[in-house]
Amino acid sequence: MAIPSCSSYLLFILFNFSQLMISLLAESNIYIVYMDLSVMPKAFSTHHSWFQATLSSASDISSSSFSTSSTSNLIYTYTNAIHGFSALLSPSELEAIKKSPGYVSSVQDMSITMDTTHTSEFLGLNSYTGAWPTAKYGKDVIIGVVDTGIWPESESFKDEGMGDVPSRWKGKCVEGTQFNSSMCNKKLIGARYFNKGLLGKNPNITISMNSTRDTVGHGTHTASTAAGNYVAGASYFGYSNGTARGMAPRAHVAIYKVIWDEGSSTSDYIAAIDQAISDGVDIISISLSVRGTSLTSDPISIATFSAMEKGIFVSASAGNRGPDVRSISNGTPWLLTVAAGTVDRQFNGIITLGNGVVVTGSSLYARKRYLAQLPLVFMYACNSEKDLKKVRKKIVVCHDKNDSLGDQVSYVRSTKVAGAIFITNSSDIRSYMKSSFLVAFVNPQDGQTVLDYIKGNSDPRASFEFRKTVLGTKPAPTVAIYSSRGPSPSCPIVLKPDIMAPGSLVLASWAKTSPVLNDGSVQLFNNFNVISGTSMATPHAAGVAALLKVAHPEWSPAAIRSAMMTTAVSVDNTLNPIIDPDNNNQSASPLDMGAGQINPNKALEPGLIYDANTDDYVRLLCALNYTMNQIKTITRSSANNCSKKSLDLNYPSFIAFFHSDDASSDAKIVQEFQRTVTNVRDGMSIYRAKLSVMDGIKVNVIPDKLVFRKKYEKLSYKLKIEVPKTVEYFLAHGALSWVEVGGKHVVRSPIVATSLSSEPLSE
Repeated sequence: MAIPSCSSYLLFILFNFSQLMISLLAESNIYIVYMDLSVMPKAFSTHHSWFQATLSSASDISSSSFSTSSTSNLIYTYTNAIHGFSALLSPSELEAIKKSPGYVSSVQDMSITMDTTHTSEFLGLNSYTGAWPTAKYGKDVIIGVVDTGIWPESESFKDEGMGDVPSRWKGKCVEGTQFNSSMCNKKLIGARYFNKGLLGKNPNITISMNSTRDTVGHGTHTASTAAGNYVAGASYFGYSNGTARGMAPRAHVAIYKVIWDEGSSTSDYIAAIDQAISDGVDIISISLSVRGTSLTSDPISIATFSAMEKGIFVSASAGNRGPDVRSISNGTPWLLTVAAGTVDRQFNGIITLGNGVVVTGSSLYARKRYLAQLPLVFMYACNSEKDLKKVRKKIVVCHDKNDSLGDQVSYVRSTKVAGAIFITNSSDIRSYMKSSFLVAFVNPQDGQTVLDYIKGNSDPRASFEFRKTVLGTKPAPTVAIYSSRGPSPSCPIVLKPDIMAPGSLVLASWAKTSPVLNDGSVQLFNNFNVISGTSMATPHAAGVAALLKVAHPEWSPAAIRSAMMTTAVSVDNTLNPIIDPDNNNQSASPLDMGAGQINPNKALEPGLIYDANTDDYVRLLCALNYTMNQIKTITRSSANNCSKKSLDLNYPSFIAFFHSDDASSDAKIVQEFQRTVTNVRDGMSIYRAKLSVMDGIKVNVIPDKLVFRKKYEKLSYKLKIEVPKTVEYFLAHGALSWVEVGGKHVVRSPIVATSLSSEPLSE
């Protein structure tokens, strides 16, 4: 047998050693280890040396003679923010550390990404495939935003990378107070303001900022969400740090200011939309609403009918009066009505208790990043100003057991304590997360950990680290509790809302002179703000509509709406049905979220669309028994043909109202719908109907198979819903999906059957 030379044997040893090291490193991960300083042995002069010794001991116990140096594995030792260290650990080393004296807990390190407003990423938009590259990021589309104006100096409205202003554009930049025409560019191509109605009603008022300049921030936020340009380093005081951009970052923006510090007027609304149509916008985004009006008296419904006729897509907010039923605004059949959902992102503060235990609380506290070893005191319910004033220099821990969170936050703020930890199970803390005083909201489980620590220590203390952003939280999306619910009071026969888009804690540009925090004692200013509402959801949908407009310039507003609705996602990031936190985390109904969460990439190729035109809407208005004068108010025409009136609008959703007092003698009540779908893909395709189960309700589709032989071919079907007459009160929901045979398209329409009132609002 040949004896290997010394050199070849050494190479053999080195090769195997390197392979072993690669294997060990592949199994290792960086962990953050929390330690209890109170048990540090007196033999150690500093916690640094103790941590190093603990790590060294763990490396010895792991018994790998090939282990790398324990010192080189140490990443950080922490002093103030937490007590502990971070290190690269193998599974055996981690297990050894868990058995070490003073070990409290450990978590695997997570990557921190240079995040965007994140909602574009959450919706699946990317630079490689799908809606963004196909639609050229919204190039040449003009989005008109009717709102509080704009802060033109915002980086979101710089024109770097923008194409020329489209030659069809007829708008202009109107000069006014602190606003001149040079502030417009290839991104911000139009700016107008409307207050004649307001001044007509209030002739003695003086408009403080008589121009398109935004003094509120709301309009700047919505415009940048829809079509803001790329802005690196955007954040809310370190929260959500990254590159901000709108849904259609290469679209042009035109601003129409109708809301003023001094008030507003519906006549100004109508004038703004009228001008936007004349100027030549392609999309209108309206994050405003008028409450409690019928179709024939709602200025937004009336003004946008003309926009629809001229092929302009209108996205409008559902309102923020949820979770009450029938609270929805802008429930107009020719608009896209947008509900709000949450995002898979949390803004947190890290609380490290004096014993080293760490809990996480939701917070947007922005004044300081680190605060060390502050005293804690448990106050039960923080509802006594007298008691709170006695502990002003401490962090109070408050327990919300009876839905009194708002009152407790108010008491704490008014007494100016050093800070507060609120233990709450509330699903809607967004409006309290921004605060001039230190604040964190923890769930009952983590709250109990805090309480146990306080009860077991004579001098309880905690350290805090803020400005933490966590992505990928689950489940998401969920329906935002504030998002208004259907049915539409103005037109209940058409299921509303239509769709859900990100609306909670959205980061976007802000007016520089408008405080992002103002609680009476402290004002903070920033170029970006994090706010919530269906106002934030609406421009997301408007931006997506702009992308679809580029990809399919021949599509009508109804076709674009249909593409969004039938491709919407009804499940969350756990692949379970989207939930409604206000309804005990039960599956959300279409009255909460419409067809589901908007999916831009899927909407690009919907397979089939439900189209509708002016005549279809007129037939609906006729069937709603409006007078000819009322119909003319909306259509601006005397030539309205009511000979074929129908409540059965060709809409990509269904809502059926059943009432037990029906006069017929039948044991069941039946409602029937007819729909026509258009094939928008090339070549032949076959679709089969798939119905989800609706308890106690029978649903049939005839025919259950559609065979298309060419693009733009139209086929019709009927959907029949049967409900036993004995049922007194119910709300059931499901869906009809047309599934392409051997293909990728699923065309889904939500179905609601309910005993709720179907009476529309009257004038």
